[in-house]
Amino acid sequence: MKPRETEQQHPCLYLEVCSHNEEPRLPLHSSIVLFLLSYCKTKAFKVFLVRSHSNNESCSESPKDLLPESLSVCDFRTPEGLPRLVRGCRLPAAVDESGRLCRAGLAVVLRHIITKTIEADPSRRDVQALLGFKKTCLKACAEVSKWTRLCELGIPSAVEEHLQNPTDQAQLLPPAIVTLERRLAEPVKVHNDDKIRRQKLQEQRRREKNGTSEGDGKPELDSSQVSEGLELRAALAKLVVDSVPGGTTRENSEIRKVKTTDLPELEHVFAEGLYFTLTDVVLLPCIHQYLCSIQARAPNALHHLPRLLRWYGRVQEVPGVLRAAKDCGLILSTVQVPTSSLTGLSQQENPDDLLLPEEAQEVTPDLHFVGGPRPTMTKLKENAIEAVFSPHPFPSWTLPWDSLPAAINPTEGKMSNVRAIRKMHQLNNLVAMVTDVARPGDTVVDFCSGTGHVGIVLAYTLPDCQIILIENKEESLVRAQRRSAELGLTNIGFLQANLDYFTGPFQIGLALHACGIATDMVLEHCIQAGAAFVISPCCYGFIQNAVKFTFPKSKRFQETLTSKEHMILCRFADQTAIQLPPERRLIGKHCMGLVDLDRAWAAETHGYSVQVMTMEPESCSPKNNMLVGRPTQRTAEPAGHVDA
Repeated sequence: MKPRETEQQHPCLYLEVCSHNEEPRLPLHSSIVLFLLSYCKTKAFKVFLVRSHSNNESCSESPKDLLPESLSVCDFRTPEGLPRLVRGCRLPAAVDESGRLCRAGLAVVLRHIITKTIEADPSRRDVQALLGFKKTCLKACAEVSKWTRLCELGIPSAVEEHLQNPTDQAQLLPPAIVTLERRLAEPVKVHNDDKIRRQKLQEQRRREKNGTSEGDGKPELDSSQVSEGLELRAALAKLVVDSVPGGTTRENSEIRKVKTTDLPELEHVFAEGLYFTLTDVVLLPCIHQYLCSIQARAPNALHHLPRLLRWYGRVQEVPGVLRAAKDCGLILSTVQVPTSSLTGLSQQENPDDLLLPEEAQEVTPDLHFVGGPRPTMTKLKENAIEAVFSPHPFPSWTLPWDSLPAAINPTEGKMSNVRAIRKMHQLNNLVAMVTDVARPGDTVVDFCSGTGHVGIVLAYTLPDCQIILIENKEESLVRAQRRSAELGLTNIGFLQANLDYFTGPFQIGLALHACGIATDMVLEHCIQAGAAFVISPCCYGFIQNAVKFTFPKSKRFQETLTSKEHMILCRFADQTAIQLPPERRLIGKHCMGLVDLDRAWAAETHGYSVQVMTMEPESCSPKNNMLVGRPTQRTAEPAGHVDA
C-alpha cells in the first residue's frame, strides 16, 4: 500500500487519540510527543491524529481542542486508513518523506523530533542538550536498559493505570513511581564532575565557617540545603551558556589537595543528574498528572515523594517549560503538601509499605557461578538429552553472486574481503531456508536487520513478497534504505523500533545473529504471529533471566537443569572462536546445540516443527547454528522452492 501523496512529501507524525466516558483524551505517550513539539517549536512534521477505534466517533468534543494552539493538525485517521508500516506498529510513529522508513515507539520518535529540529535550526543548543552526554539519552532500547524501560514504559503505564482507577489506587504508590523516587536519591555521576564537586566542598566549608563565626543564633542548614544551590546553578547555567556556573574562582590549595573519593557527592537536580534532558520531557506530563490526582485524592501520600516533588519544582524553572506546558494545557504549579517541610522519609514512612503488592517483586539476576560445563552436560546425557543437529537440506545452494547487482554484494560494504566472503556464505544459508518456505504475497520480517544484508537480498530475489526490516539503530537502517533505493526496490519497508513495538501480521520471521535473548524475542514474535522462522542465534553468553523470559524454556530442560546450570551452558556456548583450541571449540559447539535444543522443544509445544542445523560451510561463522521452524499447518508448495 502506497502512502498518500500529501503524507509522502513531508515527514509525518501519527499520534493516538482515544476516548473516556465518550470524551476524547490523549494517551500520555501522545501528550509527551506534543509537549516536546511545543518545547522545540518545530514545524517539521505534518501531524495526524489516529482514532484508536470507532468508539471515538461518538465523542461530543473535537480532539483538536486538546492540542497545543501552536500546532496545526492535518487530518484524522482510522487504523484502517494508515500507511501499511504504521498499521503494523504501536503509536506514536513518524514516517519520512519517502513513506518507506517508519520510526515507532516513544523514545525513538522523540529523539527523531529533536534531530529534525536541530537540522532545521542548528542554533537550538537547548534542544540539542536534551540528548544528553554523547547524545545517548534514552538511546538504549527498553529490552536491554532498565532505565529506558522505566521512563518509556513503566512510568507512563503506571500513571495511565492510576488515572483510570484513581480511587482504588490513591493510597498505593506504583512500583515505577517508587523506583523513580529512589533513583532521585542516588548520587549523581556526570562526566568530568571533579570541578563541580570541589566547588561544592568549598561552598560547604565556607558556609560552615560563616555559621560558626557569626554565632547569631541562625538555624544551621543541613548538607542537602547547603549543596542544593550549587547543583541547581550548574544545571541552569548549562541551559544558558553550556558551562559550569559563572562567578566561581579556582579552589584554594586545601580543596585541591582533597582526594576525589573524599569529595561530597552531587545530588540530582533533574532525572538523569544535573542537566535537563529528554528524560525530563518524558516524565513531566506523567508526573504532573499523577501528582495532581494524588493531591486531590490522597494528599498524605505525597509525604513519601519528597525528591519527586523537588524535581517537579525544578523542572518548572527551565526556560521554555512553562510556555510549552501552557500551550499543551498543562497548568504547572507548586504541589501543596500537608506538612511544614519535606525532610525525607522516616523509617516508619517507607514507600515500600505503599507498593502495589502484586508488582513489588522484581526479577533478580542469577548468582555468579564457578566451574566448567562437563557436569551439566553429563547430567543432561544421563537424562537422555543430547544435542542433535539435523542435516542441512541445501548444503551446496548458493545465490548467483556474479550476476547480482553490486549493491547487494557484502563486498560493497565496509568490511574486509575475508569477512565479506563469510557473510556471503551466511546469506546463502538463510536465503535458501526462507526461499524454501516463502509463498507469493507473504510478508517476511528481518528482525535485528542491521544494514539489511539479508532483507535486501530477499527483497530482490522474492519480488512477490513484502519485506520489512526492523532495527533499533537509526544509522544502520538509513544505510539499508540507501542501498535499497539504489536497487529501486519497491517491495521493502524499514522500521526503526524496539521489537515490542512491531505488531503487524507476517508469515516468516528471520534474524541473522540475534544477540542473546533477542533470539528468544524474535521466536516469541513469530510464535505469536503463527509465522515460520529462520534464526541464527548469537552471543549465548548474554542469555539471562529477564522480565519476559526465564531459562530453561522447555519442560524437559526445566525438569533436569536449574537456571544456574543452564547459564553455565550459555557461557561456554560462546567459546567457539577460531583462536581457541579445537577441543574447547567442540565443547562450545555442543553447548550451543543444547541451548538451541531447549529453544526448539519450547517452540514445538506451540505446534511447530523445529530443526537445529549447522550452516554450510561451518567456517562461515563461529556462531553457525540455525533454528528453522514451521507451523504444522504451513505445508503448501512455497513460492521460491529451492532445489537441493
